Amino acid sequence: MRKMNYVATAAVLMAAMAGGCAGQKGAQAVSGIDRANMDTTVAPGKDFARYATGGWNDAHPLTDEYSRYGSFEVLAENNQEKLKELIEGLAAQQHEAGTAAQKIGDLYNLAMDSVTLNEQGMAPVKAQFDKIAALGDPSQLLPMVAELAKQGVGTYFSSYVYADPKNSELNIFQLAQGGINLGEKEYYLATDSVTENIRQQYKEYIVRLFRLAGCEEEAARQKAADVLEIETRIAEKSFSAVQRRDPEANYHKMTYADFQQQFAGVDWPGYLRAFGIDGLDELNVEQVEPIQEVVKLANTLPMSKHIAYLQYNLLDAAAPYLSDDFVATRFDFYGKVLSGRQVNRPRWKRAVGSVDGLLGELVGQMYVEKYFPAAAKERMLQLVKNLQVSLGQRIDAQEWMCDSTKAKAHEKLAAFTVKIGYPDKWKDYSDLDVQKDSYWANVCRAAAWGVKDMYSRVGKPVDKSEWLMTPQTVNAYYNPSTNEICFPAAILQYPFFDMNADDACNYGAIGVVIGHEMTHGFDDQGRQFDKNGNLKDWWTAEDAARFKERTQVMVDFFNKIEVLPGLFANGELTLGENIADHGGLKIAFLAFRNATKDAPLGVENGFTPEQRFFLSYALLWAGNIRDEQIRVYTKSDPHSLARWRVNGALPHIPAWYDAFGITEGDAMYVAPEARVNVW
Repeated sequence: MRKMNYVATAAVLMAAMAGGCAGQKGAQAVSGIDRANMDTTVAPGKDFARYATGGWNDAHPLTDEYSRYGSFEVLAENNQEKLKELIEGLAAQQHEAGTAAQKIGDLYNLAMDSVTLNEQGMAPVKAQFDKIAALGDPSQLLPMVAELAKQGVGTYFSSYVYADPKNSELNIFQLAQGGINLGEKEYYLATDSVTENIRQQYKEYIVRLFRLAGCEEEAARQKAADVLEIETRIAEKSFSAVQRRDPEANYHKMTYADFQQQFAGVDWPGYLRAFGIDGLDELNVEQVEPIQEVVKLANTLPMSKHIAYLQYNLLDAAAPYLSDDFVATRFDFYGKVLSGRQVNRPRWKRAVGSVDGLLGELVGQMYVEKYFPAAAKERMLQLVKNLQVSLGQRIDAQEWMCDSTKAKAHEKLAAFTVKIGYPDKWKDYSDLDVQKDSYWANVCRAAAWGVKDMYSRVGKPVDKSEWLMTPQTVNAYYNPSTNEICFPAAILQYPFFDMNADDACNYGAIGVVIGHEMTHGFDDQGRQFDKNGNLKDWWTAEDAARFKERTQVMVDFFNKIEVLPGLFANGELTLGENIADHGGLKIAFLAFRNATKDAPLGVENGFTPEQRFFLSYALLWAGNIRDEQIRVYTKSDPHSLARWRVNGALPHIPAWYDAFGITEGDAMYVAPEARVNVW
């Protein structure tokens, strides 16, 4: 997803969200749990994740292609096959220039043409590479940074246009930290042996990229040293992943005049002109310190270091779209070293992913027409309404919240915008040309098209009908700036959602997903935004203090989870998502009870309806993962690891204890006074 808003990005339901209530579609006509997915040799109170998903995990071992393989990956694979069928059908034909079919088909063919890509080598990026090499003084730096950004190449920092966090009706120009390709500052600063090895491997990767670009060994090593120097300097001043979760700490709105004075020494007017912006009245700087450090670097380091840094970012961004040696070199680091994968995805999967990423809503229109039944949308709307009712009941039930705060919470809940399936208005791609010159050139044109669209919105009203995900995305999100919950078409299918399944299954699976997204409006970040999407404190001081006291219990609980020997979960980083899981479970279970109170469900396959609810939830998180990927997620992902979204979440849900008869003698038992109790 394009980074539109730091809070919206953090609130997105993790792409690993997965699974459902059964093993194979059609295996159960109405309901039930496939026991083959389970490991009933393990007691549910000892390790519920293993009990509920052990059979599935054993039957789906990691293959070389994956760093993580779970129920979601199965669904994603099936979805990719559908997209492949649609895209290859277009790629096999000739189409009129400028049509959606021509753009999709030609881009896919360019991605699949390995012969031409290998003949071209680095030729598609050589002109850009040489233009960077010709930079003569610091005054040229920011215009070049903007030129690269327009081509989809990130460098020292990022900029974007989206809703002013404190004036959600209006789009504002915003600056944010960036420039560190390892993603998190700890990779540059931590001194443990694992991280130091990653840094060394990263340096060798940079050297290999420059060698492929034609640099001699000594020059390549000097350039790698220059790149690491700049990235490390930026990392030292960057906000951590935890710090970036604080909306107020990442909001520094100022006039353009004050901005130019505070960040003097570089050509900001030239940077803005490159995006078609002649001037600004005001802007928001999310993180001040790293942007100040970039200005300092621009005015103190020799141009040779900046040239190396910009050239590397160009090569790193372009590598997936160049010859096989570039692709393999990039995969060897990001795929093997960082995530533990052994082989890259097949070319067709990468090509489908690229077309999907660059021409998202064009592909989405085809996807919806063929694969999304209208009945699914109607069923989902009813489920959402039921979840809204139960969330309202949960708000009323909170003894720690006073009446005035409850009233505001109800107002926010009532103001939710619900988006299901696909946009009412599709993006217009008519100005985007797909030509047969090179794969990379088309990637750049697609990026430029998106950037032009985004920056044209400066100072204009926010388009609240816009979607931040395509319909074919297997995911969901809550956006605090628009106070909306969104469920794309691709998530509304088996095993997330089954039109033929009973309520025990659907409320335990898609019901918890719905409740999860709703709860994001009231998690530690979302609660700071009012019903209109403005960053505004609508809580009494006493209620806010009680909320923080209760959520600290969750932070402390997750901080004690050892995910690998010597590596512990980050309760602060994952707090928002853990709250959303907690609320989602409570809200969905209450909605399930409400929906079945007049016609209770019976025992199926030996399991009560309540047991099936929690087994369905656990199966969302079936899967295996490599140690390398565990480390990556623990450093950077605001979601807890899949195993702990089960074993970390359920011990705080009273109904789970009742459903499975969990007692003090069970390993997962948490005393009532020590459990999280928020929503």
